[in-house]
Amino acid sequence: MYLIGYDSGTSSIKATLMDAETGSVVASATSPKKEMEIIAKEAGWAEQKPQWWWDNVKLATAEMLAAANIDTGDIKAIGITYQMHGLVCVDKNKEVLRPSIIWCDSRAVPYGDKATAALGGDHCLEHLLNYPGNFTATKLAWVKENEPHIFDKIHKIMLPGDYLAMKMTGDICTTQSGLSEGILWDFKCKQVANFVMDHLGFSKDILPNIVPTFGDQGALSKEAAAELGLKAGTKIAYRAGDQPNNAFSLNVLEPGEVAATAGTSGVVYGIGDKPTYDPRSRVNTFVHVNNTDEAPRNGALLCVNGTGILNSWLKHNTTGGMDYPEMNALAGKAPIGADGLSILPYGNGAERTLENKDIGASLNGINFNTHDISHVLRAAQEGIVFALNYGFEILEGMSVEVNTVRAGDANMFLSDIFASTFANVTGATVELYNTDGSQGAARGAGVGAGTYSSFKDAFVGFKKTKTIEPKADEVEQTKQAYAKWLAVLNEKL
Repeated sequence: MYLIGYDSGTSSIKATLMDAETGSVVASATSPKKEMEIIAKEAGWAEQKPQWWWDNVKLATAEMLAAANIDTGDIKAIGITYQMHGLVCVDKNKEVLRPSIIWCDSRAVPYGDKATAALGGDHCLEHLLNYPGNFTATKLAWVKENEPHIFDKIHKIMLPGDYLAMKMTGDICTTQSGLSEGILWDFKCKQVANFVMDHLGFSKDILPNIVPTFGDQGALSKEAAAELGLKAGTKIAYRAGDQPNNAFSLNVLEPGEVAATAGTSGVVYGIGDKPTYDPRSRVNTFVHVNNTDEAPRNGALLCVNGTGILNSWLKHNTTGGMDYPEMNALAGKAPIGADGLSILPYGNGAERTLENKDIGASLNGINFNTHDISHVLRAAQEGIVFALNYGFEILEGMSVEVNTVRAGDANMFLSDIFASTFANVTGATVELYNTDGSQGAARGAGVGAGTYSSFKDAFVGFKKTKTIEPKADEVEQTKQAYAKWLAVLNEKL
């Protein structure tokens, strides 16, 4: 018996086929092989065509199935995880009306500021645990004002994962967690945030039906099954945004547990059972995947947009074709603190930890007689970690206790410099596990389809691969480097 997990990221789609009994990966594939394009017609804009996601789902599925050589009738269920906060608009024929405005697009910031002022910051935090900010609801407000000819044709709005599920099943639906990431969920009243919808002038009819995160979310249509090479009727049984799913993939489900990831963006995500928020909405709170009315579970999420994308930019523009392991090895030749070189990684849109400011990325303190590419590569990794630590300190101010952080043994945590810098500056023990987002989605599908009777059963084959403790002889140097970096940041703010 098998499960499929799809991870629809900003850069690529990953498909994983998992053996449900052992939790082992039978086959996986990623498409495209180079990062997916982001359309940026103006500074601060970021769009992708939803059709690209579907095309790459098909390509990744074909490659995965070719490597697996199994009977697709033995696939029990499918799970989906996806880049959060994006806006997909479709008409009555389920045709996409415009490219998706994705998570790192900054154009809606003033719409969020205006809505916060009109609705009242305290009221927003009490009900939304966030300001309206630069999320799906205010992205739609931008469309309403600037593209009324598009807005008038909208039948339903969706998140990226909702779109992929629609392509698979023909049904348009979303989850409570998904509505919360769009700032469309009222935590206090436990319903759609009608006061936000009314203020922004949206009909409630444009929202999809709500389905459980784990459970029946439809079945593969004949058309979709033919396109994917799978069996019609295969159940879609799980859906979650990439960060709640990353936490799930790491078995981070209970208060006090913390997950981290460092892909295109970098995130630390801590679980709580109370409606906690940052008074300045620099860290955002969403409904976690295992939330229930009886046992509330929320995820406090700090995000740094400019994480892996900075490392990718350096790879493609400064290294002459090095791969990431070679870049990591070269960065290791520079000392802690990169001899005074600091990089601010804020070059991928407005940053929530900076109260939605977009200060751009910058390289600071370069000395042409001292620094070389090794210093730049190390300063980039340290700068990303320092930006995460800046948000980490906000989390601690929200009484989110952080002693141990779990992360997948993937992306930037593959770098010893990145992982050790993270442990040294935060003081947390870092535990790495043999998982990723697509595996989490596959396990979630198993829970939703009843293949696993409990969350505990879903983590068969889940193993710790590495533990990184703060190093006593490096902590002080790392904290000194962070202090220098922070001084540079404060000059920019």
